[in-house]
Amino acid sequence: MKLLFVGDVVGGIGRRTLTGLLPALREERRPDFVVANGENAAGGVGITEKTARELLDAGVDAITLGNHAYRHKDVFGYLDSGAPIVRPANFPRAAPGRGHLVVEREGLRLAVVNLSGLVFVEAARSPFSEVDAILAELRGQADHVLVDFHAEATSEKVAMGWHLDGRVTACVGTHTHVPTADARVLDEGTAYVTDVGMTGPRGGVIGVRREQALKRFLTMVPTPFETADEDPWLNAVMIEAGDDGRALSIEQLLIPAA
Repeated sequence: MKLLFVGDVVGGIGRRTLTGLLPALREERRPDFVVANGENAAGGVGITEKTARELLDAGVDAITLGNHAYRHKDVFGYLDSGAPIVRPANFPRAAPGRGHLVVEREGLRLAVVNLSGLVFVEAARSPFSEVDAILAELRGQADHVLVDFHAEATSEKVAMGWHLDGRVTACVGTHTHVPTADARVLDEGTAYVTDVGMTGPRGGVIGVRREQALKRFLTMVPTPFETADEDPWLNAVMIEAGDDGRALSIEQLLIPAA
């Protein structure tokens, strides 16, 4: 099984970068599944039904989210529609959407699980106990399991990797928009990276126009943020796994748009 996971897609420039590069990646890498984090796909914050459909139409098989899942109200119904999109499973159970799903292609079944950290971000329940319950529920329903852990603290992400080692095919971190240099297969066969990075403009400050971010840091005056448009890159990981559900390799892909 080959899985391409694309880091946080930021704004229109991130969507264009993904749609521009994905056809060649599919041709060259031949992934069985493509999963993308769409947390910031709409204007740099949150996602809408329209932007979600744009990602799916581009060839993404499933979309994961994060702390901005509910920024745009028009997506609430879409999250409950059965579309291949998930929000953090440890959000309140009464909230729109679901926290995991299973996508299937040519006999292969991939479970996609979305979790939120608790350190510096908000969630209703511990992601550790939440994922334990989900894995018990998924037993026998999937050949491979991908966990997108949308969290701020590197320590919490690393801890989750070890917690899941040998029980899922991959545990990948999202949220900070900066790719980390620790991609590896853990001892018991789980592919891990603390943060995949973002698919968007490196010329800004984690996706925001740098002059706006600098004004905020220099003055502490609230400043409207807009998505930057300079130096777009795709940040992703390519994961290969055996029939036993364990990862064989994980490779970072850091690709400029032009």
